[in-house]
Amino acid sequence: MRYEVSERIPEDARSIRRAVFMDEQGFHHEFDRTDDVSLHIVAYEDDDPAGVCRIFPDRGNTWTLGRLAVLKPYRGRHLGAGLVGKAEDTARSHGADRLTLHAQERVADFYRSLGYKDTGIHDLDEGCPHMWMDKSLTDAAGSTEKDGAR
Repeated sequence: MRYEVSERIPEDARSIRRAVFMDEQGFHHEFDRTDDVSLHIVAYEDDDPAGVCRIFPDRGNTWTLGRLAVLKPYRGRHLGAGLVGKAEDTARSHGADRLTLHAQERVADFYRSLGYKDTGIHDLDEGCPHMWMDKSLTDAAGSTEKDGAR
């Protein structure tokens, strides 16, 4: 697996997010100004784009991970866990000591398996139940896989 980190959203990232979040899951407001201040990470299997996420500085040494998506043909291969690991390493290399995320509740167990904890804040994003989770980047984490979290 090869990962590319970009300061601008690459077309491969756009097409993966469009396919997973808009076409597959029915979200309408996928792209926003946060894309302009994020680092975008695209996972490639051979030369084919397979998954994506973005990270950005939030407050202090806390960064936020979002828009994690893996295309259907690549699910079940631990690409999501690999993307989260790459995001954690990248955020850490930029001085982050904590990572937060706004997970779809249906994939919360995936993030729990990687060491993320529920902050107790639950809400809706375009009618879809979400929850805020966070993790200290100074702690070790396990890894298992489930894909398509927003």
